[in-house]
Amino acid sequence: MAPADPFEDVLLGARAGAEWAWTRIHGELSPKLVGYLRAQGAADPEDVAGEVFLQVVRGLHGFSGGEREFHAWVFTIAHRRLTDDRRRRRRRPVEVTSDQPETAGGGDLHEEVVARIADASVRAAIDELPPDQRSVLLLRIIGDLTIEEIARAVGKRPGAVKALQRRGLLRLERAYPFGAPRR
Repeated sequence: MAPADPFEDVLLGARAGAEWAWTRIHGELSPKLVGYLRAQGAADPEDVAGEVFLQVVRGLHGFSGGEREFHAWVFTIAHRRLTDDRRRRRRRPVEVTSDQPETAGGGDLHEEVVARIADASVRAAIDELPPDQRSVLLLRIIGDLTIEEIARAVGKRPGAVKALQRRGLLRLERAYPFGAPRR
Protein backbone atom coordinates (compact mmCIF):
# COMPACT_ATOMS: atom_id res chain seq x y z
CA MET A 1 0.00 0.00 0.00
CA ALA A 2 1.42 3.42 -0.97
CA PRO A 3 1.93 6.13 1.65
CA ALA A 4 -0.91 8.67 1.85
CA ASP A 5 1.43 11.56 2.72
CA PRO A 6 3.44 13.03 -0.20
CA PHE A 7 6.32 13.84 2.15
CA GLU A 8 6.39 10.21 3.24
CA ASP A 9 6.94 9.33 -0.44
CA VAL A 10 9.86 11.77 -0.55
CA LEU A 11 11.30 10.35 2.67
CA LEU A 12 11.00 6.78 1.41
CA GLY A 13 12.57 7.82 -1.90
CA ALA A 14 15.46 9.55 -0.13
CA ARG A 15 16.06 6.51 2.08
CA ALA A 16 16.18 4.39 -1.07
CA GLY A 17 18.68 6.81 -2.63
CA ALA A 18 16.31 8.25 -5.26
CA GLU A 19 17.85 11.33 -6.84
CA TRP A 20 14.44 13.01 -7.33
CA ALA A 21 13.77 12.81 -3.58
CA TRP A 22 17.13 14.32 -2.63
CA THR A 23 16.67 17.02 -5.27
CA ARG A 24 13.33 17.95 -3.74
CA ILE A 25 14.66 17.94 -0.16
CA HIS A 26 17.70 19.99 -1.10
CA GLY A 27 15.69 22.38 -3.28
CA GLU A 28 13.18 23.10 -0.52
CA LEU A 29 15.59 23.40 2.39
CA SER A 30 18.86 24.69 0.96
CA PRO A 31 17.82 28.34 0.41
CA LYS A 32 16.38 28.57 3.93
CA LEU A 33 19.41 26.89 5.48
CA VAL A 34 21.91 29.07 3.64
CA GLY A 35 19.87 32.16 4.53
CA TYR A 36 19.81 31.16 8.19
CA LEU A 37 23.54 30.41 8.23
CA ARG A 38 24.39 33.62 6.38
CA ALA A 39 22.27 35.70 8.74
CA GLN A 40 24.00 33.99 11.66
CA GLY A 41 27.41 35.03 10.30
CA ALA A 42 28.76 31.66 9.16
CA ALA A 43 32.11 32.22 7.38
CA ASP A 44 31.01 29.99 4.49
CA PRO A 45 27.25 29.36 4.69
CA GLU A 46 27.19 27.06 1.66
CA ASP A 47 29.95 24.90 3.17
CA VAL A 48 28.15 24.62 6.51
CA ALA A 49 24.90 23.82 4.68
CA GLY A 50 26.79 21.08 2.83
CA GLU A 51 27.88 19.65 6.20
CA VAL A 52 24.25 19.78 7.35
CA PHE A 53 23.03 17.84 4.32
CA LEU A 54 25.84 15.32 4.75
CA GLN A 55 24.68 14.70 8.32
CA VAL A 56 21.07 14.46 7.11
CA VAL A 57 22.09 11.77 4.61
CA ARG A 58 23.95 9.87 7.32
CA GLY A 59 21.14 10.12 9.86
CA LEU A 60 18.08 9.78 7.63
CA HIS A 61 17.50 6.11 8.40
CA GLY A 62 17.23 6.95 12.11
CA PHE A 63 14.80 9.82 11.57
CA SER A 64 11.12 9.34 12.34
CA GLY A 65 8.34 11.86 11.93
CA GLY A 66 6.59 13.94 9.34
CA GLU A 67 7.57 16.93 7.24
CA ARG A 68 7.36 19.45 10.09
CA GLU A 69 9.56 17.29 12.33
CA PHE A 70 11.99 16.76 9.46
CA HIS A 71 12.43 20.50 8.94
CA ALA A 72 12.94 21.01 12.69
CA TRP A 73 15.48 18.17 12.72
CA VAL A 74 17.42 19.68 9.81
CA PHE A 75 17.49 23.15 11.42
CA THR A 76 18.61 21.61 14.70
CA ILE A 77 21.52 20.04 12.84
CA ALA A 78 22.21 23.41 11.19
CA HIS A 79 22.25 25.17 14.56
CA ARG A 80 24.73 22.62 15.91
CA ARG A 81 26.96 22.79 12.82
CA LEU A 82 26.91 26.57 13.17
CA THR A 83 28.10 26.26 16.76
CA ASP A 84 30.91 23.97 15.56
CA ASP A 85 31.77 26.49 12.80
CA ARG A 86 32.03 29.29 15.36
CA ARG A 87 34.32 27.23 17.57
CA ARG A 88 36.51 26.42 14.58
CA ARG A 89 36.69 30.09 13.60
CA ARG A 90 37.70 31.12 17.13
CA ARG A 91 40.62 28.73 16.88
CA ARG A 92 41.49 29.83 13.32
CA PRO A 93 39.93 33.17 12.38
CA VAL A 94 38.86 33.52 8.75
CA GLU A 95 38.34 36.73 6.81
CA VAL A 96 34.68 37.00 5.82
CA THR A 97 33.87 38.49 2.42
CA SER A 98 30.54 39.35 0.89
CA ASP A 99 28.95 36.60 -1.17
CA GLN A 100 26.58 39.06 -2.78
CA PRO A 101 27.06 39.06 -6.56
CA GLU A 102 27.40 42.37 -8.29
CA THR A 103 24.56 43.14 -10.64
CA ALA A 104 25.40 43.64 -14.26
CA GLY A 105 23.23 46.63 -15.06
CA GLY A 106 19.57 46.76 -15.85
CA GLY A 107 16.75 47.50 -13.47
CA ASP A 108 16.13 50.70 -11.55
CA LEU A 109 19.35 51.83 -9.86
CA HIS A 110 17.44 53.86 -7.27
CA GLU A 111 15.32 50.86 -6.25
CA GLU A 112 18.42 48.67 -6.05
CA VAL A 113 20.26 51.17 -3.84
CA VAL A 114 17.24 51.59 -1.54
CA ALA A 115 16.84 47.81 -1.29
CA ARG A 116 20.53 47.33 -0.47
CA ILE A 117 20.44 50.06 2.19
CA ALA A 118 17.33 48.54 3.77
CA ASP A 119 18.93 45.09 3.61
CA ALA A 120 22.14 46.42 5.21
CA SER A 121 20.11 48.16 7.94
CA VAL A 122 18.19 45.00 8.79
CA ARG A 123 21.39 42.92 8.78
CA ALA A 124 23.13 45.45 11.02
CA ALA A 125 20.19 45.41 13.46
CA ILE A 126 20.17 41.60 13.53
CA ASP A 127 23.95 41.50 13.97
CA GLU A 128 23.59 43.72 17.05
CA LEU A 129 21.34 41.21 18.80
CA PRO A 130 22.86 38.97 21.46
CA PRO A 131 23.60 35.53 19.95
CA ASP A 132 20.75 33.72 21.75
CA GLN A 133 18.15 36.26 20.62
CA ARG A 134 19.51 36.22 17.06
CA SER A 135 19.38 32.40 16.94
CA VAL A 136 15.82 32.26 18.24
CA LEU A 137 14.55 34.92 15.83
CA LEU A 138 16.27 33.46 12.79
CA LEU A 139 15.11 29.93 13.56
CA ARG A 140 11.59 31.29 14.03
CA ILE A 141 11.53 33.47 10.92
CA ILE A 142 13.80 31.73 8.41
CA GLY A 143 13.47 28.19 9.74
CA ASP A 144 9.73 28.60 10.43
CA LEU A 145 10.14 26.54 13.61
CA THR A 146 7.71 26.57 16.52
CA ILE A 147 8.76 27.69 20.00
CA GLU A 148 8.99 24.04 21.11
CA GLU A 149 11.11 23.09 18.08
CA ILE A 150 13.45 26.02 18.70
CA ALA A 151 13.70 25.06 22.37
CA ARG A 152 14.87 21.57 21.39
CA ALA A 153 17.29 22.96 18.79
CA VAL A 154 18.99 25.42 21.14
CA GLY A 155 18.67 23.37 24.33
CA LYS A 156 16.45 25.80 26.26
CA ARG A 157 12.99 25.65 27.80
CA PRO A 158 10.06 27.00 25.72
CA GLY A 159 9.50 29.83 28.23
CA ALA A 160 13.12 30.95 27.83
CA VAL A 161 12.76 30.84 24.04
CA LYS A 162 9.60 32.99 24.22
CA ALA A 163 11.43 35.51 26.40
CA LEU A 164 14.42 35.60 24.02
CA GLN A 165 12.07 36.08 21.07
CA ARG A 166 10.20 38.90 22.79
CA ARG A 167 13.40 40.71 23.87
CA GLY A 168 14.93 40.27 20.40
CA LEU A 169 11.87 41.68 18.67
CA LEU A 170 11.81 44.66 21.02
CA ARG A 171 15.48 45.38 20.34
CA LEU A 172 14.89 45.14 16.59
CA GLU A 173 11.86 47.41 16.82
CA ARG A 174 13.93 50.05 18.63
CA ALA A 175 16.83 49.72 16.18
CA TYR A 176 14.69 49.51 13.06
CA PRO A 177 11.21 50.99 13.65
CA PHE A 178 9.17 48.88 11.23
CA GLY A 179 5.97 50.87 11.65
CA ALA A 180 7.56 54.32 11.36
CA PRO A 181 6.65 56.32 8.26
CA ARG A 182 9.46 56.43 5.67
CA ARG A 183 10.60 59.51 3.78
